[in-house]
Amino acid sequence: MAHWLYKSEPFKWSWDMQVKAGAKGTHWDGVRNHLAKQQLLAMKKGDRGLFYHSNEGKEVVGIVEVIKEAYPDPSDPSGKFFMVDIKAVKPFKTPVTLAAVKAEPRLQEMALIKFSRLSVQPVSDEEWDIVCGMGGV
Repeated sequence: MAHWLYKSEPFKWSWDMQVKAGAKGTHWDGVRNHLAKQQLLAMKKGDRGLFYHSNEGKEVVGIVEVIKEAYPDPSDPSGKFFMVDIKAVKPFKTPVTLAAVKAEPRLQEMALIKFSRLSVQPVSDEEWDIVCGMGGV
């Protein structure tokens, strides 16, 4: 299983909205970066991800799961970009802030720090374990 990080601005799509979507989940659309597109194409059903509130909060707040693999994003008139469907799995007991990630020496190579503008990012198994531990899950 691979791990990912999904960034969302809470005023557009928040963790609470993701939870309300229930087991049917929701699509993760609007990605217009070619590297992020490659990440979406690499995702497999059952992969888990960290749900990150960007801009407001700047913190990992929960875990999501891929429930449908990449398919064309209908909001993209060029037909070049894709989306996946995800569902909420579990909230973090304690949100993990960007400041806390930056302060953790073992996370210095994490894409969240190195490629801060990328909306969909890979997360290594070690990073996953550390961040989940920090979040109490």
